[in-house]
Amino acid sequence: MNYKCAYEFGINELEKAGIVEAKLDARLLLERICGTDHSDLFAHPDKELTDKELSEYEKFVSRRAGREPVAYILGQWEFMGLSFDVSGDVLIPEQDSEFLVEEALRHCEDGMNILDLCTGSGCIALSILKFTNDTRATCTDISDKALLIAEKNAEKLGISERASFLETDLFPQEVQKFDLIVSNPPYIASDVIETLAPEVKDYEPRLALDGDEDGLSFYKRIVAKAPSYLYSSGYLIMEIGFDQAEAVRRLLEENGSYHEIEVVKDFSGNDRVIKACFY
Repeated sequence: MNYKCAYEFGINELEKAGIVEAKLDARLLLERICGTDHSDLFAHPDKELTDKELSEYEKFVSRRAGREPVAYILGQWEFMGLSFDVSGDVLIPEQDSEFLVEEALRHCEDGMNILDLCTGSGCIALSILKFTNDTRATCTDISDKALLIAEKNAEKLGISERASFLETDLFPQEVQKFDLIVSNPPYIASDVIETLAPEVKDYEPRLALDGDEDGLSFYKRIVAKAPSYLYSSGYLIMEIGFDQAEAVRRLLEENGSYHEIEVVKDFSGNDRVIKACFY
């Protein structure tokens, strides 16, 4: 089977499975198997796949048709223009979270120390380190498997010496001060998870999704404890769900330790990030 026919086979199978972005997914999977890029499909449509390539591609397409996310099949995903390794032990880095990184970079100066809570793949903290100089990050997660992925990503990006990884439930046990705390915590209400797309509810780690009954459990804990870990004038910056801005703002206001509370919208106009300065 040649490249063009294999691509068309992939599209057909994924469309039958109800995959919305069947063309994109079929292409990404085919490019991985054949070690090609986007231009090859147009420049060399008659290129023949080896029997091994075709067999592997069919397996990839079957996995995607079963609603396994492309990122997990490929084992990596792009975020902030960087490539991150991913597995079913971490959330897939999403473009929405780039707004969190961009806001953090607005307040991050060279040489600062950053704390990243619920780091997962490490994509948030490691992106900040990659685009700044002499910064350091402590990355925490309750999942030891997630931390192994994050450590591997730090090595891959050549910044291992600037990042440390700690298995803990949110904050380090030993209190230390940071210039900036960032987090994309679990924030989906427990009863909402089963209504999500199969790619999310069946494959992404529930531990990284479930924000308990109201989706606010982690925000309550972070807002309450962050002041002990922030320098004066340090910032707390968190990703939020589209309908959580007012609830999280209220938590920050009622705590009394924060000012300059601001909500940042994403490209779709949804509330996406909330940030506050510690007095």
